[in-house]
Amino acid sequence: MTTLHLMVGLPCSGKTTLAKALEKDLDALRLTPDDWQRFFFGQDATHPDHDQRHSKIEALQWQVAVRALERSVDVILDFGFWSRAERYDYTQRAAELGVSAKIHFLDVPFDELLRRVRIRNTQNPEVTTIIPVLKMVEYLPMFETPDIDEPGLEVG
Repeated sequence: MTTLHLMVGLPCSGKTTLAKALEKDLDALRLTPDDWQRFFFGQDATHPDHDQRHSKIEALQWQVAVRALERSVDVILDFGFWSRAERYDYTQRAAELGVSAKIHFLDVPFDELLRRVRIRNTQNPEVTTIIPVLKMVEYLPMFETPDIDEPGLEVG
């Protein structure tokens, strides 16, 4: 059955790494907003319009995802899906399209996320998104850890 894969976790939890592996293993379409964000706007994590731009990219990527799912191509949305409501919304969208949904949750301790973001911020800014450590601190309370009973949940 065609599947919509939702990558869930904070930055530096390994979502994109896992998404790339799934893309290869499943011959799926991977949609990672950060790639498009860097292409169109550069390193804009601290720009006042970042969130609005990011939301527009995700909306456009969803349109691409729908076209692929309708053609029986598995899709990996590497969005982060920080809220339960957002995860529920996308699992319902999948059901409406007649496809299954899997939630891939990468549960990484916050200290490890901070260690990883510091390393990431030293890498080539053309191929990785730079995230200030203070942004990570802002993000933590915004993230809603998936409940064990969320449909389609896979940890790791």
